[in-house]
Amino acid sequence: MLESGQVWVRKRGADRIRRGHLWIYQSDVLRTENATPGAIVTVHEEKPPSGARDAIVGKAFYSSKSQIALRFLARGEVRIDEGFIRNRFSEATALRAKLGVDPLFSRRIYSEGDFLPGLIVDRYDDRLVVQSLSQGTDRLQPLVLSLLQDQYQPRSILLRNDSKVRQLEGLQLKQDLVGDPLPQIILVKEDDQEIAINLTEGQKTGAFLDQRDNRRAAKRYASGRALDGFTYAGGFALHLSSVCSEIEAVDLSAGALKLAKSNVERNGLKNIRCIEANVFDYLREKHGEGVRYDTIVLDPPAFAKSRDQVPSALRGYKEINNRAMRLLKDGGILITCSCSHHLSESLFAEMLAEAGNEAGRWIRVLERRIQSPDHPVLMTVPETLYLKCFILEIRG
Repeated sequence: MLESGQVWVRKRGADRIRRGHLWIYQSDVLRTENATPGAIVTVHEEKPPSGARDAIVGKAFYSSKSQIALRFLARGEVRIDEGFIRNRFSEATALRAKLGVDPLFSRRIYSEGDFLPGLIVDRYDDRLVVQSLSQGTDRLQPLVLSLLQDQYQPRSILLRNDSKVRQLEGLQLKQDLVGDPLPQIILVKEDDQEIAINLTEGQKTGAFLDQRDNRRAAKRYASGRALDGFTYAGGFALHLSSVCSEIEAVDLSAGALKLAKSNVERNGLKNIRCIEANVFDYLREKHGEGVRYDTIVLDPPAFAKSRDQVPSALRGYKEINNRAMRLLKDGGILITCSCSHHLSESLFAEMLAEAGNEAGRWIRVLERRIQSPDHPVLMTVPETLYLKCFILEIRG
């Protein structure tokens, strides 16, 4: 039995779910009954004391710590049992097959985007990486492991529960391994490139699966001398190596640069230089030297990790994009990204327009892109759309 407990919420919270979101905040919880941390609870909208019966809003994971008190699995009176969760896994798999997603190298479960809030599952061939981001998915972990072993028969499942988001849920940061020991690095094939990733120490779950299609798109427009800012393991640089004459792959992290250099060497590429530097400073220096580029990629980490940080994040994004636009030749290509879900696409676009005006450049939009389709976006949950990628032609 997966369900236990009841929660009563305000009309405001119930209406939020009826409009299609999956979250109710702690401020809209009126009272609970037998709702233990991580339980799947029945959520009621409390009616005024006029004889009307409380309406059942749906079933949700309950958190005793987070400001997001309820993460919904279903609306209405639906029984949540092992069969329900198994069906959600099957639906996620079917969606990726329909989208033509690589079955061996992709995100298999994307949290709210797959109606399994708080759960991430990435597949790297015969290794799986699982992230639990809430009390609810932590409590469900034995079932999740059983379903994954049935479906994939993996050699290893790494429970990479070290995301700081877990602290908001009062959860411990840790890693656990089920199955065979993991090698220090594993090799994955992306198009024509062989890429080494570190599942235990790398960003996210080891690789930026969400940028895969954007790297392919960038290759269609890139040429000449290129700069790949915030290169991490060299993902964009590797893809651009066949269409650009020379590429400067820049990152401040020595660990990231070591991985990028190994990937460059592994693929026998002679036109990529890996440079350890602060990208902000590097752009400034190159402008001072009078250097000009045909192509620039900017794929920084999230500058805004909360709503309060959006104003300062916009200043950071504006600075690096302004400097990149000044460094590009007339007709040069800028591929620029933001993975801050608190920063909307419209705000990002407005910032880019301002950066272009201040640089005295015209901007022509060639493509507006988002994360790869194995990270599906739920229209009424804007938080599921976090990655923005603009491919721009810079003129003037």
